[in-house]
Amino acid sequence: MTNFIDKISNLNLSRRNFIKASTAAAAILPLAGCGNTLMRTSADNIATMEERWITAACWHNCGGRCLNKALVVDGVVLRQKGDDTHPDSPNYPQQRACIRGRSQRQQVFGADRLKYPMRRKNWAPGGGKKELRGNDEWVRISWDEALDAISGEIKRIKEEKGNRALFADSANVSKVLSLYGGCVSHWGTTSRGNWTYTPDVIGYSPESNSGINDRLDMRNCDTVIMFGMNPAWSSAGNPAYNFMQVKNAGAEFIAVDPYYNDTYALLDAEWIPCRPVTDTALLLGIAHTLLQEDNPTTNPLIDWEFLKKNTIGFDAESMPEGSDSKENFKDYVLGTYDGIPKTAEWASESTGVEPNRIRYLARALNKNKKVAILTGWASARTHNTDNLPQLFMTIGAMTGHMGKSGHMCGISCHSRAGNGGAMLVAPGSNGLPAVKNPVDDSFNDTEMWKAIVDGQYNFTGQQKYLKSETRKIDIGLIYHELSSKLQTRAGMTKGIEAHRKVDLVVSHSQFLTTNSKYADFVLPVTTEWEKPGGLLTGNREILIMYSQITKPMYECQDDQWIAKELAKRLGVDPTKAFPIDYTQQFFNQIAGATTTNEDGVTKEPLVTITAADIAEWKVKGKPQQGRIGLKEFQEKGIYQIERKVGDNYGFIAFKDFRDDPVAKPRKNSASGKMEIYSQVLANTINNMGYSKIKAVPTHIPPVEGYEETFKDWKGKVKGDYPYQVINPHYLRRSHSVFDNVQWLRETWPNPVFISAKDAQEKGIVDGNTVLLTSKHGKTLRTALVTERFMPGIVGLLHGSWVDMDEKTGIDTGGADNILNGPLTSGQGVSGWNSCVVNIEKYSDAPLTPDVNKSQRIIF
Repeated sequence: MTNFIDKISNLNLSRRNFIKASTAAAAILPLAGCGNTLMRTSADNIATMEERWITAACWHNCGGRCLNKALVVDGVVLRQKGDDTHPDSPNYPQQRACIRGRSQRQQVFGADRLKYPMRRKNWAPGGGKKELRGNDEWVRISWDEALDAISGEIKRIKEEKGNRALFADSANVSKVLSLYGGCVSHWGTTSRGNWTYTPDVIGYSPESNSGINDRLDMRNCDTVIMFGMNPAWSSAGNPAYNFMQVKNAGAEFIAVDPYYNDTYALLDAEWIPCRPVTDTALLLGIAHTLLQEDNPTTNPLIDWEFLKKNTIGFDAESMPEGSDSKENFKDYVLGTYDGIPKTAEWASESTGVEPNRIRYLARALNKNKKVAILTGWASARTHNTDNLPQLFMTIGAMTGHMGKSGHMCGISCHSRAGNGGAMLVAPGSNGLPAVKNPVDDSFNDTEMWKAIVDGQYNFTGQQKYLKSETRKIDIGLIYHELSSKLQTRAGMTKGIEAHRKVDLVVSHSQFLTTNSKYADFVLPVTTEWEKPGGLLTGNREILIMYSQITKPMYECQDDQWIAKELAKRLGVDPTKAFPIDYTQQFFNQIAGATTTNEDGVTKEPLVTITAADIAEWKVKGKPQQGRIGLKEFQEKGIYQIERKVGDNYGFIAFKDFRDDPVAKPRKNSASGKMEIYSQVLANTINNMGYSKIKAVPTHIPPVEGYEETFKDWKGKVKGDYPYQVINPHYLRRSHSVFDNVQWLRETWPNPVFISAKDAQEKGIVDGNTVLLTSKHGKTLRTALVTERFMPGIVGLLHGSWVDMDEKTGIDTGGADNILNGPLTSGQGVSGWNSCVVNIEKYSDAPLTPDVNKSQRIIF
């Protein structure tokens, strides 16, 4: 039988009718618009079609990346399922996909997939009517027309302004532009916030991105204290299940957060509400309590031996040579020299946590209990918190909860949520060469839109944290290939202005995303389901191999094809960037994949590859012996190491350092110890020119933090923006991906969370349309009144696509970065969770539910 997708593609179907056809149960229903060309398919005929379960990519950046299987019949995906490759158990859990992964076919075969290259109607060389970007009509064009026009404009911009006028957010096209003389890049702390740089230089670089023990050892804990975490939403998959095993083993959970989320509810955690951006104050209040109440004989709270052996800078006696002994952490906490003891009462003023609850937290950290002190990245995605990881480390060091079974202090987030340690299974390299970029200009994410609009920026290197240098810049091109920078970076209002200033904006896309909506040319690209396949890493115990599900749809091409075609038109040899094709790259990753042996240390090739495999794949390679055959790996779609209590795959973070800090020093710190006092950290941050910190962790009122909700802080008189807003990750999306999927829009309506107390004071009830206003923009959402948010805190969920009403200047999509401003502090952190707003009941027409909005369907 001719492939079903091909049959549909050869018909003159509207996009809406195509999706009706392609998602039907193998065309059991008649295809609207097909006339008599396609006949009704009977159940008997369905049985004769080729039916296969194929491992499908679930590639979006939630941290789970679970096993996702698609039932494919004659090119049509009928349904999906998760992992059933082995029986499920706590030690050897299945890798089950969440609702986002299970809705993947609604995305790949969505009615709003882009079909053809498109040009903005009022574009012309030099930009045309730039002010219409975001509102213009679209014209269908050919690939040759698109690529010729884009390359022609790139040549013109380079000739007139030089390579420093080319700005690219790209993996593949950036290589071509680098070969063409270079381009401006960008850098940012993105998800990790201040965990990006601070841990490295203070000797607290989280081992394998976590700094916590593995999931089996966590079952040994007596108490788990969670700061700003919600893996049930943000890292859906196994993390919440793993935490359930910790609870089943008898641990108690304490949650410190402005929001009592679903993870805490699942674990029956005791909730200690704490305002956003006040974690440093809270931890200082805890440190003061530990110092005041510690008694080695009757109430041993502090691990003095660990502090002495493994840290510097805690007290005057442990300060490094050449430093001022008065600058030590202990005296700062006690207020010895500044006259301000950082008591629980002092901390309570900003945190909103009652003093006795702060003391309760300190006592729960008793060094003789097995305690896990866990944090997500959210609290460090805030302004002026560059020494927050340093302070978090200090609390762990004071209480000795490091380097021992059942004791840990570090990050539990993304793919390492609840499961620390190095990857036990890992992919190989794809074999593509690195291409040096001759242009060293690089914008910090918080500055890139301002830099384009204002024509100057603060150069500090590309995540090299160099000394501040003001540079002039004149950008003519914005080229989007990767992610959704206009949507997901702070200062979206300024970003729209930047996109309407330059000569040319190009966007690769599968849908009319925010990047593409404000572009001149939109180039339709394939999804991972349309490519030969690939490998995905999730938690440390698995490696997923996915395969092609469907042929490339419409006129979509992959990013590398576009880059190579542009290279030819720019006079660049594409083989210097892409000497091998996609299939060879995929094969190289498979051939180079490794797994950890049962000794927990040595590695060996993962996949057995035969000469017949190499011939079948039509690639270059050598036969090898591994743990699993290539065909079996492709059929199962996953290799997972089976864990058992007492196996050699366990991991205790910082164990070697705790046991022998002389023989196993911390590699990146100047002293080889954990530096509670770090002059290198202070010098580096201060030289960047954004803000100032001290060498020990101190409390610095953040930009747009709680203090800025007042016009008179001492008199406690509220200002124009009296509420703080946080941006939790949401099960409807992975960042901004999936926001257009109708199934998920119907299931998760994307409200704004408002505390019952605040709602009552504002006269807001469930379902009211609410206007949120900050210094930087305005957005509308529907209210969900709840007791789960502490008063004064508003929850605007991360990643909703902007939908700007140009007449009112109000976003009707609920985009969080409309409210966030292009502000920079410290190491260039985006302050997503440090933003202040006003909320009020909206008096105009009620907001249309997202699921009832028209999809962005073109052609």
